[in-house]
Amino acid sequence: MNHFARTALASVAILLAGATQVAAQATRTWVSGVGDDANPCSRTAPCKTWAGAISKTAPGGEIDALDPGGFGAITITKSITLDGGHGVASVLVSGTNGIVVAAGATDKVALRNLSIDGLAGGINTPGIKGIEFLSGSRLVIDHCSIFGFGLRGISIESTTANAATLISNTIVHNNPNNGIWVGAANSVVIDNVQSVNNSNSGLAVNGGSDVHARNSVFSNNGGFGLISDNSTLDAQAVMSSNNGTGVQGQNSALIRLTGVSVLKNTVGVNSINNANIYSFGDNIITDNLSGNTGVILVPKA
Repeated sequence: MNHFARTALASVAILLAGATQVAAQATRTWVSGVGDDANPCSRTAPCKTWAGAISKTAPGGEIDALDPGGFGAITITKSITLDGGHGVASVLVSGTNGIVVAAGATDKVALRNLSIDGLAGGINTPGIKGIEFLSGSRLVIDHCSIFGFGLRGISIESTTANAATLISNTIVHNNPNNGIWVGAANSVVIDNVQSVNNSNSGLAVNGGSDVHARNSVFSNNGGFGLISDNSTLDAQAVMSSNNGTGVQGQNSALIRLTGVSVLKNTVGVNSINNANIYSFGDNIITDNLSGNTGVILVPKA
């Protein structure tokens, strides 16, 4: 066999090996508390962890939990859906981030029906986050519970241009710093979310981001219920109560309040450093220990 024939056969072998590897990735895989990451992650032979299953799941595919269990931390680098189903599918970690999304510029990631538990290790490891969105086009967080993380329960900081996030039907609680933090000029919609009992902020918006929060509760947070720093925050049908400050805008932030209740905070509404806070006439701002500094009242039409 001459040199050219050997080279051609070797090339074919490499292509076949690559095709076999791609073919081994399923569009839907499974994890179970009694699974094994050596398995193919099928329904009848599930994997043990999210990280074990993702390498066997095709881009755009889905990993589902068969039963309740703790399936470990994961870094996501492609389009994927993690779905915990109707049981308690957990990410149990101590001293490390729970789920990191570091995906491609067009990738879309969905996280559904998950309990993400920092095991209170966040108290001793202040830099960790429950969900960290570093890059990717779209992120959906739906029906999740995130708690016990030292820096942020949810950290939205995608550097991908025009990145967008939806957080819905989710509770973020008992984190030793911020509940939900948004930065790096991200666009975020928050719907039917509770961010409560966090030591600093329920929702902190930074870095020129644009956030719309609706039908949500930000209460019993040590610092702020809602705070916007040089960013736009629209709050509609939201409650901010029993926080250090109910609503704060700073550094040329724009905040618009519609149907918002700001109750029983140490400070109600506060504007500093050229922030504009507009109250559209159907808000309830009362029973706070001190003022509503810098609020621009807009009467009903």
